Amino acid sequence: MLAIPIAQLAMLAAAVAGGGAVTGLLAGLFGVGGGTIIVPVLYEVFGMLDVPETIRMQMCIGTSFAIIVPTSIRSYRAHRAKGMVIDGVLRLWMVPVVIGVVIGAAAAAVAPAGVFQGMFAVIAGLIATKLLSGRSDWRLGDDLPGPGPMRVYGFFVGLCSSMMGVGGGAITNMIMALYNRPIHNSVATAAGLGVPISVCGSIGFMLAGLLRQDMLPPLSIGFVSIIGFALMAPISSYAAGHGVRIAHALPRRYLEVAFGLFLLTASLRFVFALVR
Repeated sequence: MLAIPIAQLAMLAAAVAGGGAVTGLLAGLFGVGGGTIIVPVLYEVFGMLDVPETIRMQMCIGTSFAIIVPTSIRSYRAHRAKGMVIDGVLRLWMVPVVIGVVIGAAAAAVAPAGVFQGMFAVIAGLIATKLLSGRSDWRLGDDLPGPGPMRVYGFFVGLCSSMMGVGGGAITNMIMALYNRPIHNSVATAAGLGVPISVCGSIGFMLAGLLRQDMLPPLSIGFVSIIGFALMAPISSYAAGHGVRIAHALPRRYLEVAFGLFLLTASLRFVFALVR
C-alpha cells in the first residue's frame, strides 16, 4: 500500500477542500462548473498518488465532471428561483449539447493533454478579451439566431466542454454576450446547461476508462475517482448557493470584469502549462 506522510495528507485535504469551496463560488457566481479549478488541483493530488501519466489527465477530467454534477444542479436551481434562465435556449441546446459531450468524451479518452490545455487557453482568452474590453458593439446580432444556428452552437458548447473538462459556462456566456443577452441571463442559462454536460461527461468518462482497468487507481469507476468526488463535491455544492447570491447583487459591469479576469487568469495558466 502507498504510504503518504500525515502532513502531506493534511495539505492535500486542505487543497482539495479549498478548491471545492472556490469551485462552488465560481459555479454560482459565473455559471461555470468549476473545472478550471478542479482539474489542476486533482492533477497534483493524482500525481502524488502515482497515478500513471498516460491516464492522469483523463482521471482529472472525468472526476471533475462528477464533482460538477451536484454543484451544477444546485447552481441551476438557485438561478431558476431568480427567474433568470432562458428556457428557449435550454430546449434548443439540450440534445446538441449531449451529442457534443458524447463525441468529446470519446475523443478526450485518447487525445493528449495538450489538446485540452490549448483549447481552453484560446477560448478563454477570446472570451476574457471581449468581457474586459467593455465594448458593447462586439456582437454577431441583437438577438439570438434561429433554431439551426442555435443547435450548432449547442453542439460546439458540448464538444468543447467535454474535451476541456468544464461545465460549459464560459463558452455559453461568450455566445450569449455576442447576441446581446444580459450577463445575468447568460450566467443562469449556463448553469442549466452545466447539468446535462456534467452528467453525460461523467458517464462518458466512466465508460471510456473501463478499457484501462489495469491502470486505474483504487476506488475508481472508469476515469472517475470516487475519493476525489467524495472530498470535493459536498463543499463545492454548498458554496454554489453563496455564489448565486453574490452574482445577483453585483452590477452587470462588475460581473463582466470579474468573469473576464477569472478567464484570463485561467487561460494564462494553461498557456504556461503548454510552454514549460
